Amino acid sequence: MRILAFETSAKAVSTALVENGLLLGEYLQNNGQTHSRTLMKLAEDLLHNLDLTPADVDAVACAAGPGSFTGVRIGVAAAKGFAWGREVPLYGVSTLEAMARGAAFADGIYCTAMDARRSQVYTALFTCHGGVLKRLLDDSALSLEELGAHLRALEGEKYLLGDGAALSLEALNASIPGLRLLPEHLRYQRASGVALLAWDMAQAGLQPDGAALAPNYLRLSQAERERLARQQTEGVTP
Repeated sequence: MRILAFETSAKAVSTALVENGLLLGEYLQNNGQTHSRTLMKLAEDLLHNLDLTPADVDAVACAAGPGSFTGVRIGVAAAKGFAWGREVPLYGVSTLEAMARGAAFADGIYCTAMDARRSQVYTALFTCHGGVLKRLLDDSALSLEELGAHLRALEGEKYLLGDGAALSLEALNASIPGLRLLPEHLRYQRASGVALLAWDMAQAGLQPDGAALAPNYLRLSQAERERLARQQTEGVTP
């Protein structure tokens, strides 16, 4: 089974292809260009250099959030379009869980932290034992103080990853023993993690509903927050 994966939830954009649980290739670009401009070209080049075509892809996967509102929308739309055109399954996976799946290299606790602005991080907690991930905390938008409370309640080595990892380390390191920052090449979102997580889901017999897939933002966008604030000020029922 070949799974083509898209990751567009943050500044970097990447695509990867996994065949029967083995990563065959991954292309990543991190220069800030618009994902709508770069994503499909990366996927096209990846398939070409693997001597494959879209017809050789058996399923598609994408990071469905949380993350950049625009970025997540681009990835979900691209994955839906590919899946619809090829009539193949579409797996939408948690951005945070995919990060942990691609980065977990040793036993311990993995804290994924994406900078959500407004003094918050998008975060989730996982434990890894013998190469098997187990979720400890659902995807959440938390303050650094709230995240620290969760981490202090856990024992063992704790690894931070994500574009909010350095921020979290700076705020929490003094009060949480054993808190470590993963190295650069393991720290950020990558399509390989998305593809591997989708492979795990397929092996578990999960049947995705690609038509119902929607981005998971965890909180309202700024425009939606401002609209609700105006409605509340004007006494209008949403």
